[in-house]
Amino acid sequence: MPAARVSLYASKTKRIRLLHCQGCAISPKDGQMTEHFALLKSKPAVLTLGLVLGVAGLGFAHTIQQTATNLKTSSTEKTAANPPATLKLADVNEGPSKMSFAPIVKAVLPSVVNISSSKVVKASQGIEQMQMDPMFRQFFGRDGQGQFGIPKDRREKSLGSGVIVSPEGYILTNNHVIDGATDVRVTLSDKREFQARAIGTDPKTDVAVLKIDANNLAPLTIGDSSKVEVGDVAMAVGDPFGVGQTVTKGIISAKGRGGLGIEDYEDFLQTDAPINPGNSGGALVNDRGELIGINTAIISHGSGGSQGIGFAVPANLARQVMDQILKNGKVVRAYLGILPQDITPSMAKALGEHEARGIVVGDVSPSSPAQESGLQRGDILLEVNGKLVTDSNALRMSISMMPPGTSIKLKVLRNSNERDFTVKLAELPTETAKVNSQQEGGNQALDGVEVTNLNPQIAQELNLPASTTGVVVSGVDPSSKLADSGLRQGDVIQEVNHQPVKNLSEFQSAIRKAGEDPLLLVNRGGRTLFIAA
Repeated sequence: MPAARVSLYASKTKRIRLLHCQGCAISPKDGQMTEHFALLKSKPAVLTLGLVLGVAGLGFAHTIQQTATNLKTSSTEKTAANPPATLKLADVNEGPSKMSFAPIVKAVLPSVVNISSSKVVKASQGIEQMQMDPMFRQFFGRDGQGQFGIPKDRREKSLGSGVIVSPEGYILTNNHVIDGATDVRVTLSDKREFQARAIGTDPKTDVAVLKIDANNLAPLTIGDSSKVEVGDVAMAVGDPFGVGQTVTKGIISAKGRGGLGIEDYEDFLQTDAPINPGNSGGALVNDRGELIGINTAIISHGSGGSQGIGFAVPANLARQVMDQILKNGKVVRAYLGILPQDITPSMAKALGEHEARGIVVGDVSPSSPAQESGLQRGDILLEVNGKLVTDSNALRMSISMMPPGTSIKLKVLRNSNERDFTVKLAELPTETAKVNSQQEGGNQALDGVEVTNLNPQIAQELNLPASTTGVVVSGVDPSSKLADSGLRQGDVIQEVNHQPVKNLSEFQSAIRKAGEDPLLLVNRGGRTLFIAA
């Protein structure tokens, strides 16, 4: 049979696939094929084409069959290469982990609560106080609020934690968790929610006491934080970032941390148990589940999260603050009237001493117990009541927690000679107290008012005679009722319902007796006026 070949032919109008062979007649005419195209008339060509297609079909079928066989063989090989896994499972009758803290955590969790607080924050009044260009009034409006009616005030919310410490419903937390709050809510571990009232706060140690009216509470056992040692196991329990109750574990890294600038009075326990935002006010417990601290602060270096350096107010200090708030309505601190400084070897040498011991008196406050007893700048304080003094911060903490009127014995080094002094401590004159609106008995007369004792220095700043008595208003919450009554910062309250008041203690007592809407006699710039609270 003549050999066949395939070629392509293209005309100006179309492309045609042609099969050429010897004996085929093609008659082109005007670039077109004639009707007598001889392709179908050539039997050898037809047979050749059929033979080619048949061979190609057989080859394609053989390829499909071979591929299927290969896939089947591969699947069988893979099955044989992956036999069922033989697992070693724990005994279903095996008990819990022998090293677990779960029993302690289960006992502690019901005592730790979530605290949600909110407060009203006044918006800036800058737009109202400036002369506005007329072209801007169409955007801000005549009252500066704008055509969209943007409110002047906003409500801020915060989350924290707290610890139930008594069956009566008293809760310890941080002052910064509820500071300025007009609404405080407590959620227990069993999802019960209660409105809480602030019994009292102490910003100087960042401790606050709340109370809820609830039954079937689980108060946490308060441990002795003075017995805590560096290296002891510690667990932080709280509600970080509002995700729910969380427990972290670490150790006590240090004791007596101070001078950090976090609070006025610092005696922190340091721990590497992670403490994150929302943990504030939560419990730091030991391996017996006893409260040893109130989680307060962290060093985060801008990350906002734990870096393994957390601080807690010792439980002993928190308990002392709570006891004073419940007893006196405020924290009463004693003071000595000196500026203590840690002594260094170079400082000791400059003072003519051979070794650095005790603390040096950097300054003595005028008319203070220290000055009246004869202490002088440059004295080195060696002992207080027979105990060695080695740290200025520890001395401040020790003196501050003593009752005013306490007499203490001091051993002092002056010009290389030891001398003994007896000093009667006085009440810290700058002590402040917040009058809470919901004290026991329901008194709401002075909600949101902060007052402080009036002393000669403050009286001089207010241009009042040094003999003026009373308590000075150091702050008025703009969202409180008294903000509209006319009471101002700097006013000196001298009477409550015609009862003279000379200090915070008398003021607190008079407010409790006054009931609702007491009448205040206020001294403002040397002139007196009555204000109905």
